[in-house]
Amino acid sequence: MSNTAAKAAGRLKRRRLPAAGYVDGILQGDRVTLARAITLIESELEADADLAQHVLEALLPHAGKSRRVGITGVPGAGKSTFIDALGMHLITDRGERVAVLSVDPSSATSKGSILGDKTRMERLAMDDRAFIRPSPSGGHLGGVARRTRETILLCEAAGFENIFVETVGVGQSEVTVRSMTDFFLLLMIAGAGDELQGMKRGIIEMVDLVAINKADGDNKPRAERARVEYANALHLLAPSQDGWSAPVVTCSALTADGVSAIWDTVLEHRSTMEASGRFARRRQRQALDWMNELVLMGLEELFRRSPQVQQNEPKLKQEVLAGSISPFAAARTLLGIMGRKE
Repeated sequence: MSNTAAKAAGRLKRRRLPAAGYVDGILQGDRVTLARAITLIESELEADADLAQHVLEALLPHAGKSRRVGITGVPGAGKSTFIDALGMHLITDRGERVAVLSVDPSSATSKGSILGDKTRMERLAMDDRAFIRPSPSGGHLGGVARRTRETILLCEAAGFENIFVETVGVGQSEVTVRSMTDFFLLLMIAGAGDELQGMKRGIIEMVDLVAINKADGDNKPRAERARVEYANALHLLAPSQDGWSAPVVTCSALTADGVSAIWDTVLEHRSTMEASGRFARRRQRQALDWMNELVLMGLEELFRRSPQVQQNEPKLKQEVLAGSISPFAAARTLLGIMGRKE
């Protein structure tokens, strides 16, 4: 372990609580303990894995009661401002708590991320009834952080009735977001060219609602025209497997116009899915998807920790760069030697 990694491990060890400390603090709604628990489960240190699992297992019976809403959108659609407006509606008008799991894209070069969502959600960031957790995507596919599912569980156990998952943006394999949320909202804007040309069929088929944001001032007529165009396009698609036809609405995060109506649609969707039994089946699918994701993550970790892989990978990389071996052959070789005994 490098000196930097050793120091980081030492700092985390000093901050680490026993499992009961995390569990009790979270069940009491302590925000500091919740933040520390999320840091624990996001840790890539092998020593933290067992403690994290104990905490999650103990909290699992206390989770699962929230409304899980995934929110994605095109660049410039105003996702953070919209979440700020929707979250404040839930807090001030409904007396509920909101957890926002916002993800910033990690740089492929520096591995860093801006993590500036708290500055873009000014009101929520100042309200004790909201919890905002910005996390780097770390290159994880799906436009979400590596441990988003576990973070949802922790926030639910802490008593947050509503969980928002803000993705990096359209084009990041929204299947991942769909697999961990109950309601999937696509935020769009008008006046940015041909709206239908930019529509991705795969994403549209997954969404439960399309909202045209920034429908205020001079842009309101354009937003209404975009709404009609999207509604006509969605009419050509068959309803989702759940039998729900996604409505298209306009809203303004700036003035909060239409925001409460969007939440009414979220509640209507939940009621419809529960009445038909589809909600329970969706949550079951989410659990299976979570298991499959953990298996894949575990296999990757085993691969990276294999002494044989660590010994042979640098040489194979050089051969790939030199063109003396194909990437396909190199990958097959590494997979073949993983776990091979000396």
